[in-house]
Amino acid sequence: MKRALLLPLAALLVAAGNPATETEHVVTEGETLGGIANRAKVPLSVIAEANGLAEPYKVRIGQKLVIPRQRVHTVKDGETGFGIALQYGVPFSQIAIANGLDDAGTVKVGQRLIIPAMVNATPRAMPVRTEPYFRRPHDGATLLGYTMRPDGKGHDGMDFDAGVGDMVRASASGTVIFAGDEPSRFGRLVVIDHGNGWHTAYGHLARITVSKGEVVKSGERIGIAGDAGVATRPELHFEIRKDGKPIDPAGKLPDRRSE
Repeated sequence: MKRALLLPLAALLVAAGNPATETEHVVTEGETLGGIANRAKVPLSVIAEANGLAEPYKVRIGQKLVIPRQRVHTVKDGETGFGIALQYGVPFSQIAIANGLDDAGTVKVGQRLIIPAMVNATPRAMPVRTEPYFRRPHDGATLLGYTMRPDGKGHDGMDFDAGVGDMVRASASGTVIFAGDEPSRFGRLVVIDHGNGWHTAYGHLARITVSKGEVVKSGERIGIAGDAGVATRPELHFEIRKDGKPIDPAGKLPDRRSE
């Protein structure tokens, strides 16, 4: 049997495209924006802004992404600050601020200049999203799904299997409008307003870790799972409502293993 030839790591990176050094990256199969940002050592939000991407930050194979990064230029004989700015496509004023240069653009041979990272000044128009992008508030399996009946009775949310002490996360960014005891059913409850009539609720919490009026980000901890209220085991009751009406969360949440 012939032994397979293994390419050196550096060669593999060049072949696949290496975000650690690129200023432009072509997305390959299996890549995510988060993974590209980690390897590029550039914040995901910076790459997203530079490329006009909105949550959930989906990228597609073959998509070309600008990777804004800080560069360093060593001044050569005959170069000027203005000429260097033109070379990198960066306004001279930005280079001057980053390096303390005078208005005349005076530079010295051998001087190392920081070339600031630039975000595209005219990014693609981003679609206005009136509906939040909802993430799963917990990674547990579904114990009970949405089963509302025409008479308005039934189960108006999803119950997730949880362990005591598990973190419960905000499904989307918003403002906490209720954080306290709900004695009739859910025990300790958090409700978040996401704007445009969208709300989420999180019940049976062992502990609440946010306060009314607090602004939270998607994925941020809002409580600890438990069995408060009318619950026979540790679980998270989760609801999504639009203009006060319950909506099946299963149709709004990503698959359990896709995040």
